[in-house]
Amino acid sequence: MLFAFGIGFFYDVVTFIYVAWPLVLFLWLTPTNDGSPGLRRWGIYALCLTLIFVAILIALRIAFIASFGQIWPLLILYLLLLPLGGIPFSSRVGQFLLLALFAISIFGLLFVGTSELIFWDEFQTRFNFIAVDYLVYTSEVIGNIRESYPIGRWIAELAVVSAIVVYVFHRFRGAAENQSRARERTMVAIVWFALTCLVTVAVSSGDKERSPNPALNALAGNGIYEFFAAFRANKLDYASFYRTLPRDRATAVVRGMLDTPDARFIHNEGTDFTREIRAPGPERRLNIVLISVESLSASYMAHFGNQQNLTPRLDALADQSALFTQLYANGTRTVRGLEALSLSTPPTPGDSIVRQAGNENLFSLGSVLNAHGYRSAFVYGGYGYFDNMSYFFSHNGYDVVDRGSYPKDATIHAENVWGIADEDLYTMTMRRMDANYAEGKPFFLHVMTTSNHRPYTFPTGRVNGGQGKRDAAVMYTDWAIGDFIDRVKDKPYFANTLFVITADHCASSAGKTAIPLDGYHIPLIIYAPALVKPVRIDKLMAQIDIPPTLLGMLHMSYRSRFFGYDILNVPADKERAFPATYQQLGYLHDNRLTILSPGKRLSQNAVGTSNDTADATARNDRSVEEAIASYQVAASMFESGNMRWRPDDATPIGPAPASSSP
Repeated sequence: MLFAFGIGFFYDVVTFIYVAWPLVLFLWLTPTNDGSPGLRRWGIYALCLTLIFVAILIALRIAFIASFGQIWPLLILYLLLLPLGGIPFSSRVGQFLLLALFAISIFGLLFVGTSELIFWDEFQTRFNFIAVDYLVYTSEVIGNIRESYPIGRWIAELAVVSAIVVYVFHRFRGAAENQSRARERTMVAIVWFALTCLVTVAVSSGDKERSPNPALNALAGNGIYEFFAAFRANKLDYASFYRTLPRDRATAVVRGMLDTPDARFIHNEGTDFTREIRAPGPERRLNIVLISVESLSASYMAHFGNQQNLTPRLDALADQSALFTQLYANGTRTVRGLEALSLSTPPTPGDSIVRQAGNENLFSLGSVLNAHGYRSAFVYGGYGYFDNMSYFFSHNGYDVVDRGSYPKDATIHAENVWGIADEDLYTMTMRRMDANYAEGKPFFLHVMTTSNHRPYTFPTGRVNGGQGKRDAAVMYTDWAIGDFIDRVKDKPYFANTLFVITADHCASSAGKTAIPLDGYHIPLIIYAPALVKPVRIDKLMAQIDIPPTLLGMLHMSYRSRFFGYDILNVPADKERAFPATYQQLGYLHDNRLTILSPGKRLSQNAVGTSNDTADATARNDRSVEEAIASYQVAASMFESGNMRWRPDDATPIGPAPASSSP
């Protein structure tokens, strides 16, 4: 408590220096004489203000090639400041503006505080990079909030509280000061500006990271400060913020990790990790339906210890499938799951590749399958512009089928701001499967669901749980998958299709450690009763291993630059996973969780049988090197363009000799 409130008070003071600027500007610029300051004085003020803003606009244009569409909000600030030089502070108008500014400030602080409570309830932390992401998609996010909470009533209540605070302040404050001079007020503004520069340079969000408990560190921060800190750190250059190895050493380590029994490097040296993956022939031209289920934690299933019977259909499917029990997600956001399942790469620090510039024409699962005659598509129940999904997939070998693709006369049983209900998404998926089958080409569909996302609404009458409850949404998600399998069983392509069910990420990543492993544990079910025998596979597996493992099940030989590998064809000492946040980069290997953090910090924890961690008594140097090399090389490959698809990536590769078949 002392830590949270002590450090928290410091960050509150720092934040106050920023948020007080509107009041500082008002008190600085409004004159204090009782009468009008005169047209001449206001004219000089207006001219100076105009020259300052013109200089700022020119500077932004030269430094950032900023267009008017990007900098027009500054015009609003200019228009707000323009009349202040002609409004005496002690006049009725001046006092009204002071109270209005105070009321807006109080309401804003209360609104931000309430928003933080909602955000904490969802993500178990203060505002961070996720909140910055969400501001880009105001339609979905505001719609989600309106569907999940009584936002109208809350705003009204906050307005009432703000009015009471302003009323009390107005009743008990002293008389308006009317003696200060412009020179004195200017000195105050200069000092305030100096303080602002000082805290900007000397204080960072990471300064509060003094406790091993991430929740306590988050409580010690300030939400407003954390939001803008995340905004400034939305893209992190790996080499600038994290530990590195010499380039040759990092290359050698990654080569060693990717040297699997089914692989042969095209180039024996250098940073080109292109490999020929040779599988036992002949290739099996099976259809693939990969379902990445929103927030499907392994802990929801009875197979992983849940006793609430939330997923009876998934548990029944698991008994008839290949069930992978030790799979860990790459991150805590949907875009991290999509990145792993399409590109098979460790997560980049900061933003996902799905949302970064320069993410076109990359080496993807869809492009590999397309080179082998498949038709690949990304199928989503919402609008694909969210999180840049449509752009990313359409520029990396996938057709995109989203909410806008659904026929206007189609039956929609339910929808919310995130998209149509899962059962309707599967109907759209089946239409695509039917069309691809009619073309006579094998198909690969990556289906992304949405129903297991707040506000947790779904068609009535499907499950016993009530609307707006996460457990009920999990039950509906399970029902919809079972209904989809029941409907598709009668299709002519069913016997020749692999149904792959996994998650984009877990429902929650909260815990007492920076990367709580239970918050990354997700299921993987590969169901194809005519093709895959029921089996339980307990090998440690990364989310990035799913694409090459699927290609291995197809007995497909191909060129690869994936960082993942066919988990069924590697020795136990190569098993690892990459659980990470947008700043903390984890590497799970040999019962050690290595974490790389900004500031070139490193820690390593021992992993217990129940996924709990404790400080490692002895450092595993191999894990440290592999963690650093994996993230360092992956970030470098994306930045340098070495992750792109090349024409010779489609070169046919012959199958492995029969004697070396795994």
